[in-house]
Amino acid sequence: MFKQYEMELAGRTLRVDIGRVCAQANGAALMHYGDTVVLSTATASKEPREGIDFFPLSVEYEEKMYAAGKIPGGFNKREGKASENAILTSRVIDRPMRPLFPKDYRNDVTLNNMVMSVDENCRPELLAMIGSAIATSISDIPFDGPCATTQIGMIDGEFIVNPSQAQWQDGDLQLTVASTKQKVIMIEAGANEIPEDKMIEAIYKAHDINQTIIAFIDKIVAEVGKEKHSYVSCAVPAEMFEAMKQVVSPEEMEVAVFTDDKQTREKNIDAVTEKMKEAFVDNEEWLAVLGEAVYQYQKKTVRKMILKDHKRPDGRAINQIRPLAAEVDIIPRVHGSAMFTRGQTQICNVCTLAPLSEAQKLDGLDDTTSKRYMHHYNFPAYSVGETKVSRGPGRREIGHGALAERALVPVLPSEEEFPYAIRTVSETFESNGSTSMASTCASCMSLMAAGVPIKKMVAGISCGLVTGETDDDYVLLTDIQGLEDFFGDMDFKVTGTTDGITAIQMDIKIHGLTRPIVEGAIARCREARMFIMDTCMKPAIAEPRKEVGPYAPKIVQIQIDPAKIGDVVGQRGKTINAIIDETGVKIDITDDGAVSVCGTDKAMMDKAIKYIQTIVTDYEEGQVFEGKVVSIKEFGAFLEFAPGKEGMVHISKISKERIEHVEDVLTLGDVVKVVCLGKDKMGRYSFSIKDYKEEVK
Repeated sequence: MFKQYEMELAGRTLRVDIGRVCAQANGAALMHYGDTVVLSTATASKEPREGIDFFPLSVEYEEKMYAAGKIPGGFNKREGKASENAILTSRVIDRPMRPLFPKDYRNDVTLNNMVMSVDENCRPELLAMIGSAIATSISDIPFDGPCATTQIGMIDGEFIVNPSQAQWQDGDLQLTVASTKQKVIMIEAGANEIPEDKMIEAIYKAHDINQTIIAFIDKIVAEVGKEKHSYVSCAVPAEMFEAMKQVVSPEEMEVAVFTDDKQTREKNIDAVTEKMKEAFVDNEEWLAVLGEAVYQYQKKTVRKMILKDHKRPDGRAINQIRPLAAEVDIIPRVHGSAMFTRGQTQICNVCTLAPLSEAQKLDGLDDTTSKRYMHHYNFPAYSVGETKVSRGPGRREIGHGALAERALVPVLPSEEEFPYAIRTVSETFESNGSTSMASTCASCMSLMAAGVPIKKMVAGISCGLVTGETDDDYVLLTDIQGLEDFFGDMDFKVTGTTDGITAIQMDIKIHGLTRPIVEGAIARCREARMFIMDTCMKPAIAEPRKEVGPYAPKIVQIQIDPAKIGDVVGQRGKTINAIIDETGVKIDITDDGAVSVCGTDKAMMDKAIKYIQTIVTDYEEGQVFEGKVVSIKEFGAFLEFAPGKEGMVHISKISKERIEHVEDVLTLGDVVKVVCLGKDKMGRYSFSIKDYKEEVK
């Protein structure tokens, strides 16, 4: 049965069509917000997937180019692999949804969001987040929802609820908050140094709006929601845990787990697992879930010790950061490099500078066509002591790179201040928790080492959480390592300067956070990043270098009259290509007449600039030019002052003495200096060699 539901949301009508399309999906919602249309569906397999110890959830966000009236670029002219924006949107949908599914559920679930129409005033990403929650809530898939999502922008200090695409891109805040009925369950933010108290205000403004959306979803579920289906639980049997304690006591497990060396811990757990296998050799059912059971035993042990005794696996205090180290210039010949180490997490970042023409070109649903700053993150298997063939970056790598990129964008110089495209690459040498925050620190130092005049230093850190039975029973952990991330309830990453926050990403495994936890985590992260900057990063490099390095390209920018861009470019690019061929430089020209000349040879750069300035100069009497003889006629010689820029010297203006033939004085290829005499009787410009000597000397 087709039903339609509407609510007013941030001054616009949100409309949801249920039962209109996709009847064979477990749940489907055709979402409308302004003229933006997104189809959200939720489907689940009938049986659990065998041989896995995790919940197999897949979230897809499909950008159909027809939604923006575009034909895809490329040879095939059809949508290919997901864009970076699509992957990041899928991750933002996944993070609040995943904790609300049963932990022992092993049926495959796919949440698919297809963007079918885009209204620049209503962002499709927001509609997909709400649509996923609605489609899952009305389906028969077990789900402890609903949850809702709101986006907050900020312009001139004023919050904007669910901003347009332009407000989102041009404002000082890009905040996405997902909530359940009681708590915040996901935070994602990019910010232009927003103070902590202002960020908290924005988060809870979004949380309040989410409550109205949840009430709207509850109404839909009450009318058309399906009864949740039963499923086969894949939880470890309680009696198995009791038997495990008889084989390896809780005290023995504490000894195995609590060490500051990841490799030692893994060796200890391998020994525990072997001991369990020997004990349960005759119980095939238990052996089938032994890996998950040992993991859960470790988890219970670690959580108990942290929560009750404030004892962390590596012996640190709850607010203590692991040992820090930083250095720059570790890689020769690159434009900038830095390495940042925090405990057993180590990132080497390399910065590369290039002309603005090397900026990344984008083919998406909005009007953004290029990206000047790119941060790429790599996570090889050797960084965690494993062996695996590299298949290129996955969603995790793309997400981590985007987070570090977002953290640094607010402090980058403008194109006018620094006319370069910038790429930083974070190579993970070692990983034991929060490599994205180490990437932020390493990238910041690498940029400064490369001579990029960033406005302020940026650092990042992650805060963890272990909760008890009540909302008031919890412990916040500064600088979580991998084990505390796996076994804890939260990974709250915050980056920023001394003046405010530049990025947030919050992952949790529980059904939301109370306000004291959110405020406590943000405060703890500020304290930690100040410590990292003061004690580690500043001693390595305190400020950006005054000039780019010797191996980086040099860029000089001049301004010309936009009306004369065509003269510089020439017919079919003939003039500009001639300059490039002769000097070996790269030249970029913007529509407003900003010309960037890039090269490594200063003499050739100066020559190219001189050519361009000559081409755009209006000839005036008394101006001096240097030109090459390119043609000789009976009546005079033609000189080329710059590619595409020629002038003529009459035979009577070549020498003080009378000459019969031009060839008596000039030959092709001669380079001579001339002075402009102004226009002749026919309105043509006249040049003189003989008068140059008199006037100049």
